[in-house]
Amino acid sequence: MLKRAQSKLLYPVVLFSSLMLMTACDGAAEAGSKSGILANVGATTGQQTQSQGQGDASGLPADAGSTDTQQTQTPADPQPETLSQGEIDSLLFMREEEKLARDTYLFLYDVWGRDVFSNIADSEQQHTDAMLELLDKYGLEDPAAGNGFGVFTNETLQALYDDLVDRGSASLIDALIVGATIEEIDILDIQGDLDSVVDNPDIEVVYESLLQGSRNHLRAFVSNLDSLGYTYVPDYLTQAAYDEIINSVSETGGTQVGSTGGGSGGGKGGGKR
Repeated sequence: MLKRAQSKLLYPVVLFSSLMLMTACDGAAEAGSKSGILANVGATTGQQTQSQGQGDASGLPADAGSTDTQQTQTPADPQPETLSQGEIDSLLFMREEEKLARDTYLFLYDVWGRDVFSNIADSEQQHTDAMLELLDKYGLEDPAAGNGFGVFTNETLQALYDDLVDRGSASLIDALIVGATIEEIDILDIQGDLDSVVDNPDIEVVYESLLQGSRNHLRAFVSNLDSLGYTYVPDYLTQAAYDEIINSVSETGGTQVGSTGGGSGGGKGGGKR
């Protein structure tokens, strides 16, 4: 993903080769609950397991940002349908891309103390957990396994992360622009894979939920910028597509997250973890 944005995002840095990367109004930024994404993986089988709050091999706690235990449905068939190579590549990249979004937003929260970053990071945790669920279901190796905060197997994503946190450290407005830009590209890239690569029903369900989350996240970042007197102009979405998202109400049913809270937090201290 990020194939559309190679020359634009992050100034000198190479963009995601396929990045996909919820509402913020006076204290409401939205992100995802596991029940909206994970519960739909293998949803036709009716077999349920409890989602446990333990960490995965990438160092990402499986229940970060979630205080309740949700049920997830798992496939009864031990041999799910074969994925195409394009679907495999998309899943592997998306797992790390969602981790990148989570790590970037947590870093920016440490720097600026703005609640929108921590709340949307909670949503991104749900998203990367959903991707791991799919990798496990289809017997794919986790590219994020063993990688700590801010560390990525994909070299392009590693360079992108390093540049994102550098740009976002310049000012609060720059940090919010970084967030909005990530979500713009997410929307384009997830939709692009749905249109051209993905036909597996499990992946379609998860990706549609990720799309909904990204639209809500974009609304949240733009709302925060508006509150600071800054008018965001889209770089990647068409103006018509952007206006349709921004002028629509926050979406529910897939992912849901907490508030933007206007907290400006005091510190500029958040070094890398």
